[in-house]
Amino acid sequence: MKLDPTFRPLPISFLFLFLFREKTENKKERLICLGDKARPRMAAFALNFAQIHAVSRPKFVVQCCSPSQVPQINGGVVKPIPIVVSGDPPTFVSAPQRRIVAVGDLHGDLSQTRSALKMAGLLSSDGFQWTGRDTILVQVGDILDRGEHEIAILSLLKSLDVQAKSQGGAVFQVNGNHETMNIEGDFRYVDPGAFDECADFVEYLEQYNGNWDDAFLNWIFVSEVWREERASIGDNKWSPWNIVKRQKGVVARSALFSPGGVLACELSRHPVVLKVNDWIFCHGGLLPHHVKYGVERMNKEVSDWMRGSKRETDGPKMPFIALRGYDSVVWSRLYSREPNPLQHQPWKISSIAEKTLGEFKAKGMVVGHTPQTNGANSSKYDSRVWCIDVGMSSGVLNSSPEVLEIVDNKARVLKRHRDSFDELAVVDYL
Repeated sequence: MKLDPTFRPLPISFLFLFLFREKTENKKERLICLGDKARPRMAAFALNFAQIHAVSRPKFVVQCCSPSQVPQINGGVVKPIPIVVSGDPPTFVSAPQRRIVAVGDLHGDLSQTRSALKMAGLLSSDGFQWTGRDTILVQVGDILDRGEHEIAILSLLKSLDVQAKSQGGAVFQVNGNHETMNIEGDFRYVDPGAFDECADFVEYLEQYNGNWDDAFLNWIFVSEVWREERASIGDNKWSPWNIVKRQKGVVARSALFSPGGVLACELSRHPVVLKVNDWIFCHGGLLPHHVKYGVERMNKEVSDWMRGSKRETDGPKMPFIALRGYDSVVWSRLYSREPNPLQHQPWKISSIAEKTLGEFKAKGMVVGHTPQTNGANSSKYDSRVWCIDVGMSSGVLNSSPEVLEIVDNKARVLKRHRDSFDELAVVDYL
């Protein structure tokens, strides 16, 4: 059954949910899961928030194709080339003959997110339907903070992933430093509207009686209605004197994002380093000592920490090599900042990049994390490392969206036009 592209669901649209399930069942799709040990529990607390459990599902390897990949030969059908995902969370993706699109930091800006995806030909005009066929989309982290539609963006990407898999494509995310900061409880960069969204989302979850998958997938369709209803009753004023509202938003966010919370567990499904075909995707940058430590090991340790899995008597540990320090995967700016001759000569950084790519058997690397004043580029290191954070969020630079397209191992930037910024304009965001 095919959804009408003009269809817009009501705030609680059981018809849409029925069609959506029927489509996924007909396609026999299977989703990534956390396993029995990873069932998050949201603590019930004084504000009458319900206890929500994420649904446990079996681990999977994706195998999907689009009709265009099934050539007819002498009346017969050739077996399609599958997408194969390995690692938990996903670490290696084999996606032969696919177009790859990479998107940089989104920072809670749903409008700019949609603009970027539409520009890449991945999203319908109404902002809900996947139009990318068998394209692979990779978002390189920092969906959280500085914007007010964080959960809506997460829900949109999840919805698009389900739709993409039915057409032979897929959507992947890698976690950035702002995802890990929120799970650690660092809310310094949270937009006031994002606290409101968390409070709304917790209240909304009560309607689903613990059915996490349906609740999370449908949030993108109803989040704006919740926001408008809150505004209509005059509950959109955020001030230091509104103690009850501040407490409600902070408590809700803590419950959702603390290790073991439902959104922390959702983020735990994504790696900090992902290799798709011959390309590495990470937020800050992959370095030789990360490869030596083991990328799968690093991804699993971060995922376990996010889920609240206890390895020691005093609880889960935050993985230092991936998440802490200037040379960690999510914090490194070695490739994305202008080289400082007093610290690193450009040729030294190039040699580090070459060594990393060689040890990981990759042809290129894509990173975000540092806004590029001249747009997405690879000018520093011979087109081997691409920096694609352009500060598109209204909470950063509000610049025109740009995305990276990779076809047959050749990369190019897709953009409408480029804004001009002085280097000083981004210093507060580094």
